[in-house]
Amino acid sequence: MKPIHFWKWTTDMCIAPTLCVAGEGDSHPFENEPLATDTTNLPWVILRAVHRAAQLDGVSTRARAVLAALARTVDAKKPFAEIFARRTLLTERAMQSERTFYRSLADLETAGLVERPPQRRYVEAGLFGRAYLHLTQKAAELLGLVDAKRAQSNECEEGAAASEAQRFEAPYANVADGANTKDLYPKAFQKRQPGQIPQDLERLRALGFLDFLIFKLMREARESGKRLSEVVEICWQHLRKAAHPISYLRALLASPTDFGHQLRAKAAALIAHRAAARDREELETTLRALDGQSFVDTRGEKRYTVTEGGTTLVVYSATECVTRRAVGQWTQGFVAALKRGHIMAQISPAATCDDAPILTQSQLRNRQTPSRPRIVTASAADHLTQLRALCRRP
Repeated sequence: MKPIHFWKWTTDMCIAPTLCVAGEGDSHPFENEPLATDTTNLPWVILRAVHRAAQLDGVSTRARAVLAALARTVDAKKPFAEIFARRTLLTERAMQSERTFYRSLADLETAGLVERPPQRRYVEAGLFGRAYLHLTQKAAELLGLVDAKRAQSNECEEGAAASEAQRFEAPYANVADGANTKDLYPKAFQKRQPGQIPQDLERLRALGFLDFLIFKLMREARESGKRLSEVVEICWQHLRKAAHPISYLRALLASPTDFGHQLRAKAAALIAHRAAARDREELETTLRALDGQSFVDTRGEKRYTVTEGGTTLVVYSATECVTRRAVGQWTQGFVAALKRGHIMAQISPAATCDDAPILTQSQLRNRQTPSRPRIVTASAADHLTQLRALCRRP
């Protein structure tokens, strides 16, 4: 076996042409580009929480990375509130793939450090909301976000019981990452979920209107100076028969018609109709109560008798000695005259024959109300003066 000459191999390598390798020689690709980094200043509480999450024992390495990412995102003053962070942001901070991220969440949930409530669902609208992560009491104590001694003295649900109105308040200044949290704030970009449809607009659902569309039409009606409830109330009979009710309703909203005035006129007519019906019912009740009674006028010339259950009025005239039946709308005039005192009830009811006696003048004067004091007019004074002059003549 011949010995190998290393010096020849070295010499041959030296003769070989030199290849240009990136980063060697005078080539510096990043020489002209400035260095940049994240300038976010995290509070000391968040830095301590991230450090404790990275040093946590009893969980896998991937779970510690996700817990540290959650500690960077949670609000220090509201550690039990929803964590407004997208899945892509948390995977980038944890430096994991999406599948590994879900496995890490499963590990944290098994260890009792994270709660994953089910995705919210809006059945009426047929939509799904978002699912937010929550840190548990155990995780908040391990990360140092809450005082363990104070948490033991208070109830366990005191920190987690936040009112519905405070759940979506503006983030505080001590949020872990202000820019990301501001971009992920739901009210800035999330579509507002529908509330309760007004009761008078619920019938639009039978025509194919969704809740979101009804709210949108309410806004369009308000911008046009109208109210959607008034338009639907006035045009409901035509709207329910339309082939394309959505297009028809949009055309009504764009028209210059004052539906509010029509609705108020319709309401006024309905109120007047109900008042007339109520007055007519009261009138019929009054006449039924006066059945069989007789009345005379203040002059004693006519006698009125209500018969047949208050449906017929028999009138006897003393001057003509004739009995007649009242025709036409006599009920309102009769009751009005009775209330004003123009007609009075007879003391002793008489027969309905033609020669039935009528009250005498003395009886009428006794039943009449006290007369008003007489006033002497100018013509009466002249007549009295002439009468006195005639009486004084010899």
